[in-house]
Amino acid sequence: MAESTFGGAPLFESKLSGLTLERRGKVRDVYALDKNRLLIVASDRLSAFDVVLPTPIPNKGRVLTALSNFWFARTKGVMINHLLDTKVEEVITDKAEREMLRGRAVVVRKLKPLAIEAIVRGYLVGSGWKDYQATGEVCGVKLPKNLPLAAELPEPIFTPSTKADIGAHDENIDFAAAAKIVGTKTAEQVRDAALRIYKEARTFAASRGIIIADTKMEFGLDEKGNIILIDELLTPDSSRFWPQSEYRLGENPPSFDKQYVRDWLEASGWNKRPPAPALPADVVANTAAKYKQAYDWLVEGAGAQKSPVREPV
Repeated sequence: MAESTFGGAPLFESKLSGLTLERRGKVRDVYALDKNRLLIVASDRLSAFDVVLPTPIPNKGRVLTALSNFWFARTKGVMINHLLDTKVEEVITDKAEREMLRGRAVVVRKLKPLAIEAIVRGYLVGSGWKDYQATGEVCGVKLPKNLPLAAELPEPIFTPSTKADIGAHDENIDFAAAAKIVGTKTAEQVRDAALRIYKEARTFAASRGIIIADTKMEFGLDEKGNIILIDELLTPDSSRFWPQSEYRLGENPPSFDKQYVRDWLEASGWNKRPPAPALPADVVANTAAKYKQAYDWLVEGAGAQKSPVREPV
């Protein structure tokens, strides 16, 4: 994708004339085009600890859109996704609005989202590590004893969660709880699809110098009850990307995601309740660089030539 795609002023909140805003999520604004189609706009908002921060990260939405589209194309043989061939220019006529949406909007099928998030973990880290330390399990999946932090699991595991509203926290659940929410057959189909997508993506990412430690996916149902992959896919917002060159057992490697921002917020003394503090300029710039580098490594294959973006010392 051309470098110019990632230019332009940060977008915290979109406003489009002539379209009905269906919902404004933590990152995405969703507009109704008609009864069968939606326009999804990826803003530059960033959420941490389930709170939307007041400071946008320049071009974050464009990077998320470009990476999602890349992965949707690579995995369409595994699972059908919500993207339509309709170009944004075909549904947005205003020149200024087109420029605002450049590289950050897609036209998709309108589907019924499932009320669970499909999380796949290939490595022991984050909330999974905390769960394992306390119980020896992750979301009800029993794991071998004495695994260290960041250990690669014998096999990737499916660890679903509930989907919380903005400001509330998602809750990790076991497969049985997920089956109660969406039905056993649907839960099984989601689990199997999520694991296949993760395994395929993990193999490709490894060829680009990146470990996908874990990832979160969302699925929806069409009018016939078919399961469709929706939302975003394998981005720094929904996944934990580690550079292979800096992976060490027992350590949390530097990552191409918002963990850097989480660490800064933890150190700031914020109580993790709204309102969140504004981010300083250096944190914003470094976060934007991390997101862009994830795209460069995965899509452009730059991982072999460059080192990960590091936080200022």
